[in-house]
Amino acid sequence: MQMLRHILSGTSQQTLKIVDLHISVDSMYVLGVWDGHDAGAALIKNDKIVYAANEERFTKRKLEVQFPYHSIEAALKYEGIKPGDVEHVAFSTTELTKTLERIMPMRMKEYYYLFRRRKIPKPRFEDFRHNLKYSMTGIGIVPFSTGLSKYLVARQLKHMGFTNFKLHVVEHHTAHAATAAFTSPFKKALVITVDGLGDGVSATISTFENKKLERHVTISATNSIGVFFEQVTNILGMRELEDEGKIMAMADYSYPFDFEDNKMKNFFIVNGTQIKARYSPVRQFSMLQDISWHIPREQTAFMAQQLLENVLVKMVSNAVDRFGIGDVVFAGGVLSNVKANMKIRNLENVKHWYVFPHMGDGGIALGSAMYANYGLSGSSHYDFGAYLGQGYEDSEIEQILKKDRQLRYQYEPEKEVPGHAADLITEGNYVFWFQGRMEYGPRALGDRSILAQSDSVEVKDRLNMYVKKREWFQPFAPSMLEEEAGRLLEYDDKGIDKYMTMAYKVREGFRDVTKSVVNVDWTCRPQMVGDENPKYRDLIRKVEKKTSYGIVLNTSFNLHGFPIVMSPADAIETMKKTNTKYMFLNGFFVTNRKGV
Repeated sequence: MQMLRHILSGTSQQTLKIVDLHISVDSMYVLGVWDGHDAGAALIKNDKIVYAANEERFTKRKLEVQFPYHSIEAALKYEGIKPGDVEHVAFSTTELTKTLERIMPMRMKEYYYLFRRRKIPKPRFEDFRHNLKYSMTGIGIVPFSTGLSKYLVARQLKHMGFTNFKLHVVEHHTAHAATAAFTSPFKKALVITVDGLGDGVSATISTFENKKLERHVTISATNSIGVFFEQVTNILGMRELEDEGKIMAMADYSYPFDFEDNKMKNFFIVNGTQIKARYSPVRQFSMLQDISWHIPREQTAFMAQQLLENVLVKMVSNAVDRFGIGDVVFAGGVLSNVKANMKIRNLENVKHWYVFPHMGDGGIALGSAMYANYGLSGSSHYDFGAYLGQGYEDSEIEQILKKDRQLRYQYEPEKEVPGHAADLITEGNYVFWFQGRMEYGPRALGDRSILAQSDSVEVKDRLNMYVKKREWFQPFAPSMLEEEAGRLLEYDDKGIDKYMTMAYKVREGFRDVTKSVVNVDWTCRPQMVGDENPKYRDLIRKVEKKTSYGIVLNTSFNLHGFPIVMSPADAIETMKKTNTKYMFLNGFFVTNRKGV
């Protein structure tokens, strides 16, 4: 009976109301929670983001789907508060399918941990499950599922000790839009979200002006270009919701052909600012299978990538013309496709751009918290920085190092660390680089990174053989000084890419300098480093003094198939498993007796 009262008590409302609660004079905490694909938590204190992380870093299961207990506990611990100190909690996505996952979380865990990690054969009814999933894409929010989701999430929070809190529900694409609008440098912007699906929606177009976020266009999940790209990923034998970037990279190895010759060209129509699918998701999947069986994988990938770019470019261009706003901000998992983003950036009517760095569902926790806080305090701008996760004191690190007999270490003055690392890199070594607070999002941005020369294919291949074990067609990415971007890249002044969210063409005269960080078409996905990370900037400057180029290879600090390392213990374990010779752990220079 109690459960039924929870479900029926005003549960159909999705938009936030400003609530009149007693708020501490000293601080107001808003906790964002996401319990789906790439689960995580984020904490806002007095209109400032103080912590954000994803559950995978704690459980070591990539793109974790369980309720984010560890992320929540870490956020509270970082701020030195208890569950009872949090008065507002926000979560997202209450569509029927997501609610069913909350009722049966073990089914989701089985799918992700076993089938997605390829540890069991394909389940007997997997094709039926796929068809059922695609046939339910159009089912969005219904009052009963919203109420049940609220009850289930509240129950999890109460088990953790949360007591007197207001639970806010934020619609899926509203959370995505909030991340882009509220963290961008623009006071007025066009806000575009595109993903697979969430709450029955696959894409939205909103405006952000005078601190007001207002949606104007909604594209249903039955017309999802994101689901289309997931299907191609699945058909080519890769993991949907994880390996879409591999499809993008593989596409560059196909013989190029005109869009008119693309067998997928009629799958979608762009009508103004609307995207329309010609076929149902089930029919579309079957047609994609037929196409892929008769051509090489690279051609299938090329067709899918070309169609995605074509659809997004038309939709964005039409939206800019319709609303007359040339500053455009983006979020949603489809916007992780840096080659499509490059095509959008090159549109003449796009003046400036910004892609929220944690654009996929992993950023939903922060978006939910920000939108809830928007309703409570009116705050619509945050000084966002990517370094929002765990950090460790030197004393903690030394205690771990003391226990390990395989590793040798010495403490170095902070000013000497960047120069020492630069020396090793320019001598032809790759180094593990662990500094400060962990990055929030899918990219390593100079705090949990593996670094090497940008011009050495030999070092890149050695790094890939011993540590990364990537597919042959997947390129590595560079970090470069902001001021180097205009020299090395075909770069415009539409935006500084601090978060590796956009592809750029390398200028012809600098291709020898970038041999280990480019794709076959001489594009790369750069991080442009400035004052936001002084130690990392200084390291690259030291490299520049030795080589005349302020650029390094930067790849994420992790083993293949595992999340980016979080803790010193994770870093040490990875160093030993890969027989890596050199590592910098904050101020400690660590060498491995068994290193190669």
